[in-house]
Amino acid sequence: MLLALPHWPGLPPAPPCCPPAKAPGSPPSAVGTLAGIRASAGLEPLVPDPQLEQAALQQSGYMARGGRMSHTTGWGKGFASRVKGNGIAGAAAENIAEGRFDQQKLFDIWMHSAGHRRNMLDPRFTRFGLAYMRDGRDSSRRYWSLVLGK
Repeated sequence: MLLALPHWPGLPPAPPCCPPAKAPGSPPSAVGTLAGIRASAGLEPLVPDPQLEQAALQQSGYMARGGRMSHTTGWGKGFASRVKGNGIAGAAAENIAEGRFDQQKLFDIWMHSAGHRRNMLDPRFTRFGLAYMRDGRDSSRRYWSLVLGK
């Protein structure tokens, strides 16, 4: 299954990329992991959000196609433009990662990074979307995106 990723007017359409390992949607294990992380700081759990999942999937696709981690799309569009283009308003943040590791290791890496940890523990955020795409040249390499919002 190839996914057609959305694009913005005036930009060339994004070519299809490598499919995720499963259908879009934040896995229950991510919901539980994030709930535990936030509970340790006395915060409410985050709720999975389809809009944020789409933004995360879109970013993971851009990174997989480009073969590198970046918060931009490759067309000069950054995170702020992308979330606005996906209809996301208000405060938002993004964590990205790339490597040959599973979801548990991903959250461990982010918890040991001050900026990524700060994003996950930001009390303004109530929703999230998590996605990854596999690298088309190396199926064991994944490009992860976590988008957090109000």
